[in-house]
Amino acid sequence: MTTTLAPVRVAARGPRHELRAVEVVWLRELIRFRTDRGRIISSFAQPLLFLFVLGKGLGASIGAGTFGGIDYSTFLFPGVLATSVMFTAVFSAISIVWDRELGFLREMLVAPVSRTSIVLGKALGGATVATLQALVLLALAGAVGVPYDPLMIVAVVVLIFVVAFAITSLGLLVAVRAQQIQTVMPRVQLLLAPLMFLSGAFFPVTGGLPVWLHGLALVNPVTYGVDAVRRVVLHAVDGGPAAAAEVALRWGSWTVPVWMDVVVVAGVGGLLLAVSAWLFSRPE
Repeated sequence: MTTTLAPVRVAARGPRHELRAVEVVWLRELIRFRTDRGRIISSFAQPLLFLFVLGKGLGASIGAGTFGGIDYSTFLFPGVLATSVMFTAVFSAISIVWDRELGFLREMLVAPVSRTSIVLGKALGGATVATLQALVLLALAGAVGVPYDPLMIVAVVVLIFVVAFAITSLGLLVAVRAQQIQTVMPRVQLLLAPLMFLSGAFFPVTGGLPVWLHGLALVNPVTYGVDAVRRVVLHAVDGGPAAAAEVALRWGSWTVPVWMDVVVVAGVGGLLLAVSAWLFSRPE
């Protein structure tokens, strides 16, 4: 007597299944950050040095007129907020290389979920962790003359999340095909420095800059994130609206509106994520 085995039916993957996969990867990034105390401490060290050492030290020798009549620390604060998330976001993204080395990525790849869901979960996780870091830094706003305006805080959190999402997507683009962390770290360090220093975080990119330097700043997507955060923050400061108009990003004589800043950053982030997902889906 022979026994006929019925074929095993595999449940079809639907949107809910993929969203659950995104949620699991996203939650893992939050848990990983929460349990890594060294990473938490180091993620705040550099922003605090920039804000209080560079801000107070350099601000004492620079006239307020350079920054639209406001204190340099006040001018610097939005830039530090926007750029501080870069390191947290990127290191969340390149953790995919550690997952590959430890074998955890292999387990995720054999799971019945699309690779796009894994990449999206990583991007959202990195953006969320970086935004939580920015929330802590926002608590220092009063120390640099920025009021705790509820609407301003909400707007800044949204903008920071968009910036962090774009930076995490960039990190994923660099890391998704890397096999060893030693190969990806030099690339990341080489990439982050120009993105940060050419973003307008530490000095206005309007007027006074050499043409080539101004051009590099305009093609840097982080510049638009810094500009959006700075203008939202300065509008809550006494005398800030005039300063925001003076240091606002311009294309020629046209002042780039905040909504355009957001479109540029979100568009670049979406494009980088799509390319990262495509690279991740290719056979190795």
